[in-house]
Amino acid sequence: MDNRLSAAVENIEGVIFGKREVIERLLVGLLAGGHILLEDVPGTGKTVLARSVARSLDLSFKRIQFTPDLLPSDVTGSTVFNRQSESFVFHPGPIFTHILLADEINRASPRTQSALLEAMAEGTVSVDGVTHDLEAPFMVMATQNPIEMEGTFPLPEAQLDRFLMKISVGYPDEADEIRMLRVHGGEDPLAALTPVLNQEGIRGLQERARTVHVSEDLHTYVATLARKTRELAGVAFGASPRGALALLRAAKALAVVRGRDHLLPDDVKEIAPDVLAHRLVLSPEALIRGSDPRSFVEKTLDSIPVPIEDLH
Repeated sequence: MDNRLSAAVENIEGVIFGKREVIERLLVGLLAGGHILLEDVPGTGKTVLARSVARSLDLSFKRIQFTPDLLPSDVTGSTVFNRQSESFVFHPGPIFTHILLADEINRASPRTQSALLEAMAEGTVSVDGVTHDLEAPFMVMATQNPIEMEGTFPLPEAQLDRFLMKISVGYPDEADEIRMLRVHGGEDPLAALTPVLNQEGIRGLQERARTVHVSEDLHTYVATLARKTRELAGVAFGASPRGALALLRAAKALAVVRGRDHLLPDDVKEIAPDVLAHRLVLSPEALIRGSDPRSFVEKTLDSIPVPIEDLH
């Protein structure tokens, strides 16, 4: 692993115990210029995790609690008339930050949810016909609660597709939970956290991720994987071309996290379920059976020959 990223992971692990893979996924999302959807039960440390990432990387952080009465302007900001200057002045919303935690995003109305779309896709915000650029790096970490469905507005497929990955933090194992109680039972877990990277360093790593070498066989491998998901029985709609691009970007970022400047098939295989599963639309029959989209991605991976010549 890159020394700077290794230091960042260790830093965050000092707050969030036993979740190294989740931390690495968040760094992958940041280096790939993507956004993360965290689906988990309350109390598993999603907010602390987001704050830990921001503080370790010396990035600004803001949190929005999504509620049914939240307005798009509460996210993006608004233009207000200034009586002294007799002109309209733009007041930026909380989306103008490096890391935005959109807490319980599925509790907001579809109109407010869609206010995030332009920012997530383009890195810009348009208010009253004026476009404002967001400062890079910019990443949305959105959370949703899978068990409380009353009063929620499920994210439509078009918005789910904007998230690079959908992951779960999960409960800690017994040893890590006991350690958490011992270490953080009487103190703020973020109090002693200091930055080990900065904006310039993150931008440099993002550029490295963009320039990771990908062989022609691996381009074919990613394309084949995406196409095969569209042919599976039980899948109404498979991964889109945007999903294939997302998989390639995430795999290249994972290669950088692993300390390499070239892509391996194992990078694609490791990250594929997190990138593709939430993009699959299952058939009604598969939904009735309680099928898991990740199992369809894993089945597809098992059915495609790995390009051997890239394994050296």
